[in-house]
Amino acid sequence: MSVNSLILSVDGYFYYLFDFINSLTFLEFLIYFWPFFLLDLTRYLLLDALVIFLYIPRKILMRGKMYKARITLYKEMPLVTFLVPGKNEGKHIPRLAESLQQQTYKNFELIVVDDGSDDNTHIICRQLEREKKIDKFIRQSMRGGKAAAANTALCYAKGKYIVHIDADSHLSDDALETILLPFYLDEKIGAVGGDVRVANTFASMATRMQAIEYSKSISVGRTVTSMLGILRIISGAHGAFRRDILQRIHGWDVGPGLDGDITLKIRKLGYKVVHEPDAICYTNTPEKFSQLAKQRFRWDRSLVRFRLRKHSDLLQPSKSFRLSNFITSLDNIFYNFILNFKWWIYFLLLLIFGADDSLDLLLIFSINYFFYFLSNLLEYTIACLLYGKSLRRENYFLFFYILFVPFYTGIFLRTVRTYAYTMELLFKASYYDKWNPWKVSKVAHRENL
Repeated sequence: MSVNSLILSVDGYFYYLFDFINSLTFLEFLIYFWPFFLLDLTRYLLLDALVIFLYIPRKILMRGKMYKARITLYKEMPLVTFLVPGKNEGKHIPRLAESLQQQTYKNFELIVVDDGSDDNTHIICRQLEREKKIDKFIRQSMRGGKAAAANTALCYAKGKYIVHIDADSHLSDDALETILLPFYLDEKIGAVGGDVRVANTFASMATRMQAIEYSKSISVGRTVTSMLGILRIISGAHGAFRRDILQRIHGWDVGPGLDGDITLKIRKLGYKVVHEPDAICYTNTPEKFSQLAKQRFRWDRSLVRFRLRKHSDLLQPSKSFRLSNFITSLDNIFYNFILNFKWWIYFLLLLIFGADDSLDLLLIFSINYFFYFLSNLLEYTIACLLYGKSLRRENYFLFFYILFVPFYTGIFLRTVRTYAYTMELLFKASYYDKWNPWKVSKVAHRENL
C-alpha cells in the first residue's frame, strides 16, 4: 500500500467514524455504549474521583491524629512479627531482609518459612540467620502450601502485630511504621493492607501493564473502597494483622485466594479492615503474559470458591448480618463476576443485531476503545496526582503505554477471568491446582474450605 492510499484510507476511516457518530440518535448512542456510561464510568471513574476528592482533605485533617498515633506507637513499642512463607524464593530474601534492616521502626522479628524448596533457599537463609538478619528460619522438607507455611510461622510469632509479606517483595523505609498507625487510630481495626507496587516495572510489556493496573486497582481502588468501608482484601504481599485475631480465626485457610478469605473472616468478627496507601511494598510481578495468565487464573477462581461458596452467608439475612459486608461481597460479585459475562453477551448482541455491516462494527469497537482509553488515562492521572510524591520517576513514563491498557484489561484479563470462573463453577478447578500440594487440596475439598 502506498503512502497516499494509506492517508486516504485513514482519512476515509475518520470520515466514516464521525459520520456514524452524527447519525446516531441519543437513544441509539446509549444502546451501543451503555456498559461504559452506565456502569464502568460511574463505578470506576466518577465514584473514585468523588471519594478521592473527599479523601485528600480528610487526610489533611487526620494529620493531628496520625501524629498522636505515632507518639502512642513509639511509647508502647510493641513487637511486630514479619511472616515470610515461600518456596524457591532464596534469591529474593536478602533484599527483603535488607529493606527490613532500614525500617524506621526497629522493634520487630523476622520469621522465614521455607515451604519445601528444592533450590539453595535454605543455604541463603541460614547464612542470613547467622548474620542476625533473620530471627528464625524454619525449613519444611515436605511442602504444605502457603497457608500451612504462614500458620507454622504464626505458631512461633511473639509480636502483638503480624505483618505477612511475600518473599519476593521489599518495603520502603517507613512502611512498617506507617502500616501500624491505623491500629492506634481505631481499636476496631483488625487488619491493615499496605500499598503494593510493581518492582520490576520495565522488565517487559506485561510488567508495564501490571504497573498501571496496580496503580489504578490497588493504590486508588483500595483507597476508595477503604474510605467507603467495603475493602474486600488485605494483600498477602503486604498486610498487617492483630495477632490475637489471627489466633482466634486459626490463621489462614488453604488457598488460592487465602488473602481475600482471611479478610472476610476478620470482617465477619465485626472488625474493620482498612488500606494504608502510604505503607509501600514493592513486589516482583510475572514478566511473561503466559506466567501472568496462570497467576490470574489462580486469583480469579477464588471469587467463585470463596465469595459464592464459602462466604455466601454474607449475602443472606442472619443475626450477624452487616450491610457493609453485604455491599463488600455484592460489589465484588456484581462488577467482577456478573458484568464480566455481561461483556460477552454485549459483544454477541453487537455481532447479531448491533451493526449493519463490518465497518459499523469496527466503528463501534473503535469508539468503545476511545472511551476506555480516556477513562484509563484519567484514572492513572488520578493515581499520579494522589501518590506523586511516593511514585518512582519511571512510573510517569507509563503514560505512553496506556494506549494498550484497553486491550490488556478488556481482552486479555477478561478472557482469563472468564475461563477461571467457568472452570471453577463447573469443575472446582482450584482444588486441583498444583499451587497447593494435592494432599492439602484433597482435605480442603472434603472440608469445603
